[in-house]
Amino acid sequence: MSPNIINWTDLVIRWTHVFAGILWVGTTYYFTWLDGRFSELESRARGSAPKPGEAPEKHVWMVHSGGFYLVEKQRVPNVMPEKLHWFRWEAALTWLSGFLLLALVYYHGRQLVPPEDAAISPHAALWVSLGSLIVGWLVYDLLWSSKLFKNELVGVVVCYGLVVASAYGLFRIFSARAACIQLGAIFGTIMVANVWMRILPAQRRMVAALKAGKEPDQEEAKRAKARSKHNTFIVLPVVVLMLSYHFPVTYDWKVISGLVLVGWGVAKVIRRA
Repeated sequence: MSPNIINWTDLVIRWTHVFAGILWVGTTYYFTWLDGRFSELESRARGSAPKPGEAPEKHVWMVHSGGFYLVEKQRVPNVMPEKLHWFRWEAALTWLSGFLLLALVYYHGRQLVPPEDAAISPHAALWVSLGSLIVGWLVYDLLWSSKLFKNELVGVVVCYGLVVASAYGLFRIFSARAACIQLGAIFGTIMVANVWMRILPAQRRMVAALKAGKEPDQEEAKRAKARSKHNTFIVLPVVVLMLSYHFPVTYDWKVISGLVLVGWGVAKVIRRA
């Protein structure tokens, strides 16, 4: 493949990846913000009874681009709309374009391992890269699907320990630049798997229950919401790992481990905004 074709392919895929990521992250944080506003309304309603003749507030008003928008949250809607907007393809397109970039730049470009004194061969590194994407999701999903993490703080501590161990291992096997991208790819795979394997199936079952005249399983809805919450924390480290290409100062497992923790802290602040 000629260098020009590779460069143009890289540009098109990277452009698609960045824009799809903007759509996905923007949608995720918009709904996070919206859910936060409804939580405030519910807390306010529990704390003080409405005045006589006044209905409790249950809508969120917004203004944008010359229009006003009135949003209401319904856990069990009285009427099933003909068309539901699922917001799912942004996640799929972001992951797919990101994986194509990983394959083009690091697999095809043979940049997974340093050119000299590599710990493993490029061929072995490719299998480690693919395997870590799968294993990363399986370990994360197994831990959070079990009853081990009834205390969320315990889950966070354990997962952070696994992140640090993963960063340390990746920096020993891959080139520093590839290690950052690989950790970001593992995070991104967890995020998209959350959407397509945990959140969307739960939503489909909720819709099916409503169509059958039954009440959706609220416990399952809470589990799906928890995975969405995880994604809002994971995405901050993903972004900094994708940008690490431009900042060699991040090419250290200790620095990356610290930046992941900072990202989680920033996400916690944003979620409360």
